[in-house]
Amino acid sequence: MAFSFLSQEIALDLGTANTVIFMNDKKVVDEPSIVAIDILSGKPIAVGTIAKQMHERTNPTIKTIRPLKDGVIADFDAAEMMIREFIKMINPKRRLFSPSLKMVVCVPKGSTEVEIRAVRDSSEHSGGRDVYMIFEPMAAALGIGLDVLAPSGNMIVDIGGGTTEIAVISLGGIVADASIRVGGDLFTSDIQQYMRTQHNIKIGEITAEDIKVSIGAAISDLEDAPEPYTVTGPNMMTAHPVTTEVTPQEIAHCLDKSIVKIEAAILQVLEYTPPELYSDIVEKGIYLTGGGALLRGLDQRLTKKINIPFHVSEDPLRAVARGTCIALKNTDKFKFLLR
Repeated sequence: MAFSFLSQEIALDLGTANTVIFMNDKKVVDEPSIVAIDILSGKPIAVGTIAKQMHERTNPTIKTIRPLKDGVIADFDAAEMMIREFIKMINPKRRLFSPSLKMVVCVPKGSTEVEIRAVRDSSEHSGGRDVYMIFEPMAAALGIGLDVLAPSGNMIVDIGGGTTEIAVISLGGIVADASIRVGGDLFTSDIQQYMRTQHNIKIGEITAEDIKVSIGAAISDLEDAPEPYTVTGPNMMTAHPVTTEVTPQEIAHCLDKSIVKIEAAILQVLEYTPPELYSDIVEKGIYLTGGGALLRGLDQRLTKKINIPFHVSEDPLRAVARGTCIALKNTDKFKFLLR
């Protein structure tokens, strides 16, 4: 095509915690979903990793915003700025003609029409000409290599930053599903709350996230448990500096309430699954994707609770983005999965 250089195709996984963009089968952007804005001019100063380094460390002239909350756009203007800046990262050399973009963006299955519209509008205002949507569990299933078009049941549990998406997929459609507002962000705030109540230390979001990544666990009896994490922060009563150690067992205890909600939602979806598909799921097991799947011992805990084997997929953090990329390359084949 003579003007192919004028059009680009990108797959966008606009996540609560991270935004991943694929172009031509290559991951071109993988950055935290955060934007830093100059309050006086209203213009973006930084996005992604640089903006995250500024988060909770800003002065009064700079504001950091995470535009997505619970998997959906909470701040429309900031989301548009962020997407635009990420797309600029792909095209650092501005051309005379700006290329028209064909985009596939994934959205949580539980999104309302208004929320889907907000994502579509943000993508179009950021330069998207043809914008398609795909639901996250379907993208995750494609990303881990499942045959979503087969007359067979597959079950996906995608634990993202803002939501956990649970879906049973057969013949290219979602048969039973649940979308709950439990994810990595809630785990982080559980850890902050635990440190306040049990250790009397005030910690920020970034430290809580470090604790989650370093020693986060879903069960207390881990086989090779990581070393305790050393935390320094102000005492809640005196504001004097305090240093304490936190163990993976403590984190498993403090995340318990949130994980119980995920277990209940999985059981609810299984309850509504037709018997033939249910037997397929028992035979194959249930697939865990998303950043939350990396929580130590989560697959063991869920297997024990649900009595069906759980498998953590390969590179669960990027599964949704890879699936979005597959849908983008095969829009004709998967057109009934896109909206």
